[in-house]
Amino acid sequence: MLTLHHAPRSRSSRFIWLLEELGAPYEIEVVSIRRGDGSGERDPQNPHPHGKVPAITHDGKLVFESCAVALYLTDAFPKNGIGPVVGDPRRGAYLTWLAYYAGVLEPAFTSKFMKIDVPRGTAGWVGADEAMAHVGAALAAGPYLLGERFSAADVLYGSTLALFLGSPMLPESSALRAYVDRCTARPAYRRAAAKDGAR
Repeated sequence: MLTLHHAPRSRSSRFIWLLEELGAPYEIEVVSIRRGDGSGERDPQNPHPHGKVPAITHDGKLVFESCAVALYLTDAFPKNGIGPVVGDPRRGAYLTWLAYYAGVLEPAFTSKFMKIDVPRGTAGWVGADEAMAHVGAALAAGPYLLGERFSAADVLYGSTLALFLGSPMLPESSALRAYVDRCTARPAYRRAAAKDGAR
């Protein structure tokens, strides 16, 4: 059995989307988390070591952190082709986009939100504008990060851009808006949003 430990309207919401894309059998266990506005609390039922989400348990195994969960799930449930498998020529690009998300894009956005300048050459990431220029260039060749093929990388990036696009964190862009619209128009996204909102 696969269980998603989930807090509504959080980073784990996109994993309902991914699970719907994969067609994987799963159940949702709602947990409470500490929120940025000071609400919520750590849930003793949440197996994540820091009380955060996402986390999944699958056949007794715990996996947490967004990119690890995405990779684990697409390898475990390859039927719908949402993640290139070992031997697929797109596998390297797929792994790179997952790692870039965790190692560059999230730290870049966090630094921008906290108004911290990223000194060139001293951090393992770059500023948000530089990171988004790289993402934008890939999407210009698109329509998805792996070209014609939608993947779990698009679940991570598409959900993040949908959250921030048009805000001070990420100025509006017709190309990025078109990408977000492509991602959020997918039937699996709509099913996931309904399940997330129903909790």
